[in-house]
Amino acid sequence: MISSFKTTVASAIGGLILLSSAHSSLADELTDRINAGDPIRLGFATAIPWAYPGDNGEPLGFVNALTLVVLEEMGITNYETSVNEWSGLIPGLQADRYDIITGGMYILKSRCENINFTDPIGLFGDAMLVPAGNPQGIHNYQDVIKTGATLVTGAGFNTVEAAKKEGVPESQMMLVAGEVEILAAMNAGRADVAVQTFFGAKEHVEKSDGKYDVTDPADMPEWTQNWVGIGMRKSDPDFLAAFNEAMAKVIGGEKWMAATAPYGYTEFQLPGEDASTEYACANR
Repeated sequence: MISSFKTTVASAIGGLILLSSAHSSLADELTDRINAGDPIRLGFATAIPWAYPGDNGEPLGFVNALTLVVLEEMGITNYETSVNEWSGLIPGLQADRYDIITGGMYILKSRCENINFTDPIGLFGDAMLVPAGNPQGIHNYQDVIKTGATLVTGAGFNTVEAAKKEGVPESQMMLVAGEVEILAAMNAGRADVAVQTFFGAKEHVEKSDGKYDVTDPADMPEWTQNWVGIGMRKSDPDFLAAFNEAMAKVIGGEKWMAATAPYGYTEFQLPGEDASTEYACANR
């Protein structure tokens, strides 16, 4: 559903910046719409602290925050938000219900087949959410298999593919809609352990009043370390190029770090100089 939250209309300079970045009089549809003054529509799920809506539908979370920094660099301040279930983000983008995915999506080969990604905005890992004290000693997927524990994660999360690749049988997996439902399953005792991003698990620990612990991401397989990007339609290459050009000017800078700091994003999450969307699409 599209939120009623909107910003003020962007100044005309926004369109000029985008048009000059497109390097063509025949720009893609998104670039043309933005240049015409239409709002850009941000699509995300509720995944604290990555991306989530405020009380009035405003885009919160560090992925939304850094996206707005880049859009401002492009001259764009006119936007709307669309909050969705995680598993519906890519289909919703393809159905033109919004223009970009700002949910904090890992750049994976299976996703690159369906959408484009910007240059990486950071490098992140997954972790296990376990009962306090970790009584079953679960630190990774192999521990899940050995203990016979029921593992809960989100439908459409990268962790579904990862668990299957590591050999976790479907009989031990429970798929739910998203972050909120993961915690609900743990609280209800329907699952023994959850797997999600380290940031997501840490958020649940902070809300649990000592009920849960989060494991060390280093205990997970190395290949589960993933780069995150902003998702875009394959039919909008000019806007993608303009976004990457603007992001290169601000990533890791004062505005970028100030905007994301309240959500726990630090210099340790920066993607690294050698980070490449092409590499992630081919190897993750």
